[in-house]
Amino acid sequence: MAKVLPFRGILYNTQKVRNLSDVVTPPYDVISRQEQHAFYERHPQNLIRLILGKTTENDTVNNNCYTRASDFLNNWFSENILEQDTTPAFYLTALDFSLENKIVTRYGVIALVALEPFKNGVILPHESTFSKVKMGRLALMKSCHTNFSPIFSLYSDSKNIIIDKLKSLALKQTPSMDFTDYDSYRHRLWRITDLDSCGYISNAMEKKRLFIADGHHRYETALDYKDWIASNNPDFKNDHPANYVMMYLSSMEDDGLVILPTHRLVNGLKSLTTSSFINKAENYFDILAIPFKGSDFESAQAKFISILQSNASKNIIGVVMKDSMNFYLLTLKSGIMERRFSNKLPEALKYLDVTILTRLIFMEILGLDNSKLDNASIITYSSSKKEAIEAAVSGECDISFILNPTKIEQVRNIAKKGLVLPKKTTYFYPKVITGLVMNYL
Repeated sequence: MAKVLPFRGILYNTQKVRNLSDVVTPPYDVISRQEQHAFYERHPQNLIRLILGKTTENDTVNNNCYTRASDFLNNWFSENILEQDTTPAFYLTALDFSLENKIVTRYGVIALVALEPFKNGVILPHESTFSKVKMGRLALMKSCHTNFSPIFSLYSDSKNIIIDKLKSLALKQTPSMDFTDYDSYRHRLWRITDLDSCGYISNAMEKKRLFIADGHHRYETALDYKDWIASNNPDFKNDHPANYVMMYLSSMEDDGLVILPTHRLVNGLKSLTTSSFINKAENYFDILAIPFKGSDFESAQAKFISILQSNASKNIIGVVMKDSMNFYLLTLKSGIMERRFSNKLPEALKYLDVTILTRLIFMEILGLDNSKLDNASIITYSSSKKEAIEAAVSGECDISFILNPTKIEQVRNIAKKGLVLPKKTTYFYPKVITGLVMNYL
């Protein structure tokens, strides 16, 4: 099944860059314009210059953010800011983060994985992608020939045998990296280089299917890059580096694997659409209203969130509307999805909260078509309940829809069936950091 190999990673030289928190970043796709500027200011060799370079009005085909990224990369190599390991390794990482006032640890292995078309059933997606994003990522890869960010992928290991074996080796050693990042998360990294352990990992992974958790655009871009290299190289062979992509592999059963929901914030609705929303929703949902006034807001919000979370096994969606003094909880009525979509939706997708939100609420009640569903000025996203609630209460958006997280079992079931979830269905938290290890292609 999956071909997983050690590799000679590219890492920051800690003799040159003393504090790694100054140079690492989140993945490019979650970095705001303001954060991009802050990372630029943080350190002259911050990775932002490679993964999300600034554009200018004077950019040309030969001088743009992608060509400048290549120049930075070459200069950092020549100055020994970046160094490539001499021995192939698997890179075991531990990420400590706070969740609901508890410290949680997620383990993962950074490795090379042989690229496979999704149709082969070895590496499976669970979300659809945006073509415009892939164009930019491909331009960067063509210019720099490097994987800067590992793709976050999952495998099933019910007893966590693989990671436990690596931990038994690594935790006896001093980590090669140990630092706290910009979000106060602690990162540790160990190189696994001995042949027996590397062989064990590769053999164990051969029996696994891999499920992409985060990085669908980067994976599809890697496939496109491979095709581009092959078409321009008559001697292209199976051992060419472009046949592989760098991944961060974590067990689905890892105690630190966390999925957050992605809440929807809707704008641009007519006032009549908003004012009639609850009445129309009663055709599909049982509705509980939780009223609030200024002094009651905090207690009403806590009750709203508590009921939403405690009913996660049901199809329940929270609603907050501009100019309304109520929180609403919408619980799907029995038989609705069967009657309306019996032959139109696969069973695995039919009872996902995000499917119900999209098909019943967005399309049926609000009248949004596919073009509007993909319009970033109409629908935006947040992984923070309180931010999404505040956006509606303050009038920043017309309606916020608050969701429970998608379950890992649902993601696995949908991917195995060759289906994809609607965009922004899952938010695997935290994102895999960019800048620990890179891979030269």
